[in-house]
Amino acid sequence: MATMNNLQGKMSEKFLLETLDRIAKNPFGYDVLYVSISKLKPKNRHPEFVKVFARLFDSVVGSARGQFFVLSNGDFVILAKNITPEVVDEAVQKLRQGLSSDPIVHSRDGTEFARVISFPEEFASFYEYVEKRILMPDEELAVLDYKRPLEAKEVDDVSEKLDMADISDIVKRQSVLRVLGGGKFKVLFQEFFVAVKDLSLNFDPSLDLVANRWMFMYLSQMLDKKVLSAIPVAELKKWPEYISMNLNLSSVFSREFVDFAKNFLRGERKLIVEVKLMDVFNNLPLYFEAKEILHRGGNKLLIDEVDTAALKMLNIKRLEPDLVKVFYEPLLEYDLENESLRRNIRDVGRENVILAKCADEKALKWGVRYGITAFQGPFMDNLEVALIRTKCPNGKNCSAQECLKRRRLLLGRFRDECVQKDILEDLL
Repeated sequence: MATMNNLQGKMSEKFLLETLDRIAKNPFGYDVLYVSISKLKPKNRHPEFVKVFARLFDSVVGSARGQFFVLSNGDFVILAKNITPEVVDEAVQKLRQGLSSDPIVHSRDGTEFARVISFPEEFASFYEYVEKRILMPDEELAVLDYKRPLEAKEVDDVSEKLDMADISDIVKRQSVLRVLGGGKFKVLFQEFFVAVKDLSLNFDPSLDLVANRWMFMYLSQMLDKKVLSAIPVAELKKWPEYISMNLNLSSVFSREFVDFAKNFLRGERKLIVEVKLMDVFNNLPLYFEAKEILHRGGNKLLIDEVDTAALKMLNIKRLEPDLVKVFYEPLLEYDLENESLRRNIRDVGRENVILAKCADEKALKWGVRYGITAFQGPFMDNLEVALIRTKCPNGKNCSAQECLKRRRLLLGRFRDECVQKDILEDLL
């Protein structure tokens, strides 16, 4: 089925063709840099990676006063004047280093992945190529698959459906692992969350719940209350000392939170509330008040969604959070000797920093290099499941992917198919 990216790509192709029409009479001096993102391995075409790749070519767009287009197949097109080989080579070289396992970026001289199309010599053939892309019938571009932003008039209806929905079967958990050394790890805490894509299944498939930021913020306050009520029904026998939840600051003051703290956070069970950095700066007094309430109950507060730029520019230490979650991105692998960043991590407390979005071993090694010992992300999930499966006598009867899915679920039929739940819930 079509995605919003397909539709946006078709629109981008039409805009590119219109731009080519404008320069058709005098294409001298113009060139096209064509980057074949569609030829990368599927794992390297992750949307977050593609955003990073696009930023690598910003220098080409800026220095040549160019225009950037993303085609419906995901390929990049930069139309500009006097694209210098030096600027292109620099960007492509960074991609080669970051995608060392992808054969396409190392084939021949690399031109199969990124090449310059010279005008006017190749203008006619490139124009024909774009024109064919637009005219190409694409059955996947169904109107029904177009996702539109949530409108104010629809909020009441969506709120009512959310209030009535049972979300207990879509609440999932993901571990944050502490590296102990010697190939050993332990679960520092587990984050409990609802993925927007899972939540969207309860609503009109043409509706994009997150496109309108302000509307989603309102809905997320309702979602907080639903998650608070769903966790106590989880069919888990082994709970970590700390669980975490991503909440709005205002939710800490809600009746639902008070009830959750009273009825569920008892004994040795404690909570880490994860709040987005932007929400903190939007209401600093509420942040400090929420932190005081949490500390009073022996709970903690974590500042979420921090990138390394924010860590360097903002004095997060003054906010005195208990924990900070820094998001890893592929370009960081080239930032290995940043003493300013090392000092910022040290100021917050290396033991208090969690490196999230770790998709591969490079992320883990980068974090360790900067003294970070706590990690979260797909690579850590796979590592965790691999360790669990070494203990499971029934491991040969299910795949690693099935094991990971069952470990993430809190209840339900699919989870119940595991016959070694004591091992499935192991906290390493």
